[in-house]
Amino acid sequence: MKIKALLVAALCGLLPATQAATPTATPNDGSVLPFPPIPSASIAAPTLAESKMVRRAEPNHLPADAPNILIILLDDVGFGLADTYGGPIHTPTLSRIANAGISYNAFHTTAICSPTRAALLTGRNHQRVGSGTIAERAVDWDGYTGEIPRTSATLAKVLGDYGYATAAFGKWHNTPATQTTAMGPFTLWPTGPGIGFDYFYGFLAGETSQWEPRLVENFNTIEPPHDERYHLSEDLADQAIKWLRKHRAFSPDKPFFMYWAPGAGHGPHHIFKEWADKYKGQFDNGWDALRERTFARQQALGWIPADTQLTPRADNMAGWDSIPESERPFQRRLMEVFAGFVEHVDTQAGKVIDELDRLGVRDNTIVFYVFGDNGSSAEGQQGSISELLAQNQIPNTVAQQLAALDQLGGLDALGGPKVDNIYHAGWAWAGDTPFQYTKLIASHFGGTRNPLAVSWPAHIKPDQTPRPQFHHVNDIAPTLYDILHIQPPKVVDGFPQDPIDGTSMAYTFADPKAPGRKLTQYFDNNGSRGIYRDGWYACTFGPLTPWLTVSPGLATWDSNQDIWELYNLKADFSQAANLAAQEPQRLGAMKTLFLNDAKENKVFPIGAGIWLRIHPEDRIKTPYTSWQFDATTTRMPEFTAPGLGRESNHVAIDAELGENASGVLYALGGASGGLTLYMDQGILIYEYNMMIIERYTARSQNKLPAGKHRIEVDTAIAKPGAPAQVVLSVDGQELARTTVKRTVPAAFTASETFDVGTDLGSPVSLDYFDRRPFAFDGTIDSVKVALKSPE
Repeated sequence: MKIKALLVAALCGLLPATQAATPTATPNDGSVLPFPPIPSASIAAPTLAESKMVRRAEPNHLPADAPNILIILLDDVGFGLADTYGGPIHTPTLSRIANAGISYNAFHTTAICSPTRAALLTGRNHQRVGSGTIAERAVDWDGYTGEIPRTSATLAKVLGDYGYATAAFGKWHNTPATQTTAMGPFTLWPTGPGIGFDYFYGFLAGETSQWEPRLVENFNTIEPPHDERYHLSEDLADQAIKWLRKHRAFSPDKPFFMYWAPGAGHGPHHIFKEWADKYKGQFDNGWDALRERTFARQQALGWIPADTQLTPRADNMAGWDSIPESERPFQRRLMEVFAGFVEHVDTQAGKVIDELDRLGVRDNTIVFYVFGDNGSSAEGQQGSISELLAQNQIPNTVAQQLAALDQLGGLDALGGPKVDNIYHAGWAWAGDTPFQYTKLIASHFGGTRNPLAVSWPAHIKPDQTPRPQFHHVNDIAPTLYDILHIQPPKVVDGFPQDPIDGTSMAYTFADPKAPGRKLTQYFDNNGSRGIYRDGWYACTFGPLTPWLTVSPGLATWDSNQDIWELYNLKADFSQAANLAAQEPQRLGAMKTLFLNDAKENKVFPIGAGIWLRIHPEDRIKTPYTSWQFDATTTRMPEFTAPGLGRESNHVAIDAELGENASGVLYALGGASGGLTLYMDQGILIYEYNMMIIERYTARSQNKLPAGKHRIEVDTAIAKPGAPAQVVLSVDGQELARTTVKRTVPAAFTASETFDVGTDLGSPVSLDYFDRRPFAFDGTIDSVKVALKSPE
């Protein structure tokens, strides 16, 4: 009873101060975020006459001249592409930022999409923040979950708490694929509480069609117009400009942080024909010759040291001389399309810069233009009209692709909405001049070194001397904290914070010869790995060869057996002279250093990123085996949808048809691959679009009469990639069947969806391309789907 009496007394405020519990005050120094609320200055007395109301002052935790911040991040473009620095592609906006500020020629990324973005936004190493691989390949080791932890607050979160207005545009790719449905959870969406942006407009997946992107605004899905002049890069610029104008109208006293990360130049390479035509003839003599031209220009500009060596092409990568003359026009056009795509997106970035000028805020806006989240992508392998052919490891020939392309309009179809083209790996290698290899290779700078231009007219004097200090994408966040005099918080939203791994680059702004302050940085992607230490670099290639459909020995690879290389970067800019044999002791110490950093940063098990390539059955997928849908079911991401194209399944549709019923009953995927069941003037049609190169159909011979019907599709697939037997039945009677000679083993697309009663996004079937989204004109009561065990 005494304890109860004490509790009551404490609650009623009757105990002396020494006995009552006193809550600990939240410090106001930024070590704990959000900042504590400002106490009221008003006096509340029993009556209004005795009371006094004084509005509390708005808190201001930033320096008086805190700059606006714009980070531009392009996708899948390498060190040797921009003409700003000697490459073949015109990049006027990158040149504009570089000429108004400074450039870095020893700036690094992580070799792959999601990890680079996570490191940029948090200031931490990618595995420390659960992003050791792309979101779609996440596995359940702490460094590879695909979930940025609340213990590593993002720039958006921290700057937002300090008073910045924040917005992100374009590609996100840092939300687990199974959390991207209309039911969330939304914690790790850009505007969710785990990330912290005020506004988002873009797409959540790793890529999307530039013509019919799978767009999201904040938490809501939206559809782009079916307009021949629509393009995602232009839309992203327009939306960013609109947001800047709203910011000026509604909160001009706040600085802003904008993260502008378009999908270009990631595949699919989609662009208007006139932009691709700008480059006609410029790549006629192939990638080997392009690499030599680029190297000469890089040296002439002083972008790379005069004694840099041009590294050779890998023995297992095709040379231009090996390409048959009959296939060369295809390969040339793929590169022309890519070049036009990249110039076009750089031009859109210029519109955003123009708006900063128009609003009068350019002088005090710091711009980081990161030209690529990794090196150029070799994932197109031999060149492709359907990008995920290679990712699914589906054998095919260029001749097969050309035959399919002829049905779509020939070479003029490249870059258009009926294909998802990506160029030959040789072009990617040329795009990474003078370095070895490409995207996905973290051991060599062809995968990890990207140009960076920084402009801040109010504080950085233009200087064309390249900054040679070794830096990394995780250095951008601490650089911003440094110039804003922000100490990284110790606690955010109640979560104790992980240490910042990056190093501020602000010391280089005024001095190109300043000694580098980043002494150590590890790299790892898919078992390809390396470690930098004070001018030296040790590395090993790893088990995965991006430009090969099948990497030999992948399933039996042992990281302990890898052969390591050693480079003295102070004398060898391009990693051309391997000193491993001459410096075995140094190499041994560097390997030990890597293992120590790997353990500290949750890199173990080394090679975790390749797990799903070896064990595809463990892929991220829905836990369900049966579903009931109706016409309200749209925009269900393929990674969360039933595996209708790769697993045995049964679909039963209860629908009411009108006379000459038309429209899509359901569709999964898009123009680059998928399947669809639809009605056309009363005829029931099933189509399996096998990544454009093959199409299989089944159709009823007669029209279905008006009225209520049960339509069933039964699909039998022995294992992923195996042939499928597909049977169509109506009201218990078989009407048609087809054999799909091979099926997609993993996924048709990266961002297309499952839709009932319509085919949103790019259309699966060419038959209704001009009628998209080809909404069903009857009534769909239910669509029941059940996965079956293979027979």
